[in-house]
Amino acid sequence: MADSKTCAFIGLGNMGYPMAGHLATAGHNVRVFNRTAAKAEKWASEHGGTACATPAEAATGADVVLVCVGGDDDVRQVLYGDGGLAEDIKADGALSALAAQGSESAVVVDHTTASANLARELAEACGAAGVGFVDAPISGGQAGAEAGQLSVMCGGDQGHFDAAQPVIDSYAKAITLVGPAGAGQTTKMVNQILCAGAIQGAAEAIAFGEQAGLDMNLVLQAVTQGAAGSWYLSNRGETMVSDEFDFGFAVDWMAKDLGLVSDEAQRLGAKTPLTSMTHGYLAESQEAGDNRMDATVIVRRYREQRES
Repeated sequence: MADSKTCAFIGLGNMGYPMAGHLATAGHNVRVFNRTAAKAEKWASEHGGTACATPAEAATGADVVLVCVGGDDDVRQVLYGDGGLAEDIKADGALSALAAQGSESAVVVDHTTASANLARELAEACGAAGVGFVDAPISGGQAGAEAGQLSVMCGGDQGHFDAAQPVIDSYAKAITLVGPAGAGQTTKMVNQILCAGAIQGAAEAIAFGEQAGLDMNLVLQAVTQGAAGSWYLSNRGETMVSDEFDFGFAVDWMAKDLGLVSDEAQRLGAKTPLTSMTHGYLAESQEAGDNRMDATVIVRRYREQRES
């Protein structure tokens, strides 16, 4: 490929593993790092890329460094921890090592769903070192990552976005620059508020219909094609009715994301009662041991209320 880039991909979880694979398929030179080294070696054997021992090693000479890990603390570890991108932070600005290692247009892209404050912090640190930064949280789940059909919400400067977009396009169906650094993360918060409402509404509606004695599979056929239809009803309605949740976006992850919403809402002085309600149901699911179940498992909380 004439436009082939050297890419570092850090974090090979359920999302990152297939995303990095799409980069390799698109013809990019991909260098990967994962905390579990065996997983990075497995990825490299499957896709022909290079497994690296540290994030800094993966980023050496990279045009674009892509990060997809768990949360704020994990991102900071990638940047500032042992073997991190900015391991030798100097008083005159972070990420000096990466700036020296990469090309003049090197860009760090953070796909992690994290806080907007972290995005602004990293944009400032990268800018001081002469490295671009884009916060770019994703939506579409593992299925979207595997199909290369993710929606990517970006915050950053236009020039940094333009440099990163052709690489991100390898695994995305929609890429939108929403605003400056942090805007990608706040847009993901909007996305999660909408998902929380859809999950809560589906759980309450299904539990109500069950208590009314309705055949809920027939009810779903009746309502999913009308104004009440949603992604969650169409893709999770039947599994909610059959009490199947061993897949999908886990309770722990959704609870983490809504915690970010709550923190940002407090900073802004915004009211988010729906988020608080769903966050409470997720907390009850965590207490019940449903941590790794799909977030739609909150329907069980309604059923428990009915039985008690």
